[in-house]
Amino acid sequence: MNQHRYSDPEIAAVYRVIAERRDMRHFIPTPVAPEMLTRILQAAHHAPSVGLMQPWRFVRITDANLRKSIHKLVDEERIRTAHAIGEHENTTRMAEFLKLKVEGILDCGELLIATLCNNREQHIFGRRTLPEMDIASVSCAIQNMWLAARAEGLGMGWVSIFDPVKLSELLHIPDDAKPIAVLCLGHVNTFYKEPMLVETGWKQAKPLSEMIMENGWK
Repeated sequence: MNQHRYSDPEIAAVYRVIAERRDMRHFIPTPVAPEMLTRILQAAHHAPSVGLMQPWRFVRITDANLRKSIHKLVDEERIRTAHAIGEHENTTRMAEFLKLKVEGILDCGELLIATLCNNREQHIFGRRTLPEMDIASVSCAIQNMWLAARAEGLGMGWVSIFDPVKLSELLHIPDDAKPIAVLCLGHVNTFYKEPMLVETGWKQAKPLSEMIMENGWK
């Protein structure tokens, strides 16, 4: 008997929330309760971080005009991405991409910008040979938010289609910090049964068996 093991229902809940987490794009404008938002952000703050540097910073967007400006930046990059897909693949694939809903910025109850902190060069522990571990740490914080949000019955979507320089200028982010995610958080009518890109036929998920190797890259 493992004395550190959770109960069967608690374990089942953990695996359930992992399996049912979705990158959401469709929201309803019902406000998110302040205490719920605090719990979700606290979950992010409980994330592991390399060298305990805690490189996550979150900018909450409450100004409607600023939200529209962020949406405009994302939409501009959406068009550029579509053209890049057309050049790399074909015009059919470009058209398919343009039909996808890639964000819910104007619809979600809460909009948050996740950024890497400034003065990151001061943190050496765990980053001397792998400086990108600061991004890994923020990603852990975002994943914690996603799982907490799903458990609370909220949807969350990670939008990465934006120019980080332009978004930094818009939000007055220091030169040595960097936005890495526009996070749409809020109530939804329903959760996707499968990841949206699978449901829309954009891409199929690969099985776990293709991701595991033993004793070397094979």
